[in-house]
Amino acid sequence: MHVFLKSLPIALLAGLTACSSLNPFSSKSDAKSPVALTEIKSSLAVRQAWSVSVGSAGNQLFAPAADAGKVYAAAADGTVIRIDQASGKTDWRVSAGVKLTGGVGVGMNTVVVAAEKGGLQAFTADGTAKWKIQESSEVLSAPVIGGGLVVVRGSDNRISAYDVDSGAKKWTVERQLPALTLRAAPGLVIHNDTVIVALPGGRMVALALSNGGVRWEAVVGEPKGATELERVADVSGLPFVVGKDVCASSYQGRVGCFDVKTGAVRWTKNLSSQVGVGADERFVFAADLAGVVNAYAKEGGTSAWRNEKLGYRQLSAPVSFGRAVVVGDYAGYLHFLSREDGSFIGRLSTDGSQILGTSVVAGSNLIVQTKSGSVVAIATE
Repeated sequence: MHVFLKSLPIALLAGLTACSSLNPFSSKSDAKSPVALTEIKSSLAVRQAWSVSVGSAGNQLFAPAADAGKVYAAAADGTVIRIDQASGKTDWRVSAGVKLTGGVGVGMNTVVVAAEKGGLQAFTADGTAKWKIQESSEVLSAPVIGGGLVVVRGSDNRISAYDVDSGAKKWTVERQLPALTLRAAPGLVIHNDTVIVALPGGRMVALALSNGGVRWEAVVGEPKGATELERVADVSGLPFVVGKDVCASSYQGRVGCFDVKTGAVRWTKNLSSQVGVGADERFVFAADLAGVVNAYAKEGGTSAWRNEKLGYRQLSAPVSFGRAVVVGDYAGYLHFLSREDGSFIGRLSTDGSQILGTSVVAGSNLIVQTKSGSVVAIATE
């Protein structure tokens, strides 16, 4: 577990120093050994449509993004690429000139990545440098773009919006930072004229794109326990908007869905996750720290099924893809589960390295990015 330290007693700080050097997305298990894979009977034909190397993620979290028939990806060394979604041909490859910590955000003819020491860099969709600005702290979460703005959250828990064309700052919202947080990348999502932001401390907040005004705040995970470590309850991964709901999960907390307009609780269930949720019109999917993949009815939260056969394989956020729910693991395998009952219906190996960020559906393909830097399109037949 990699943690940020803030205002902690010296004794606790000393006790956590070694722990703070470990990333929560490390390929090494902190607890139990991963369950060995067994043979499965595939009923879904899956294949690799194409693969492009962007470069290693290093100790950071990178995920691909898709927009207007193109796939965008970035690497820790500063590489940013655009790939044709259908053919897998690399349209362009540029360097930000600095190491990157997060990205990519795509939209409105703009690609934005987060550079080391809090820098943000924007390119046009054809790879031309657009603007550079300096954030107040390191940015690990991918920026989001919408409503003429680029919105980011820094590790100091400040949420800021910048003009998509000029990089001029439009507003900033400061949120209190808990004493101890995961070194992770709680995400942001834009829905209509609102940006929904996952936060440390178990909170999720909706802000008006126009001025940053708070529209609602929801509690996904309630900090509990006697120690700061026990009280870490950060919202994990990307909030997922589906229909009238926004669904999310938290570390040492809960999974649940909330009214996307008001933040009112639809339902919650106890769960601990570092990677966020997936959803479709019927189910919400979540992988917990023990490697159990859970499906809940989107309406009401009743447990639909559980798959416990991927124990401690450090699963990625589930993605609904056709008739399958797909999770990646620490060894680069993609596991295809039946969305109806959670049974295995397919499996595919990538490059042998961990699948970290949330995969995206682009056209008829599922796009994944591995720790070693492969951007892979997966197709089903």
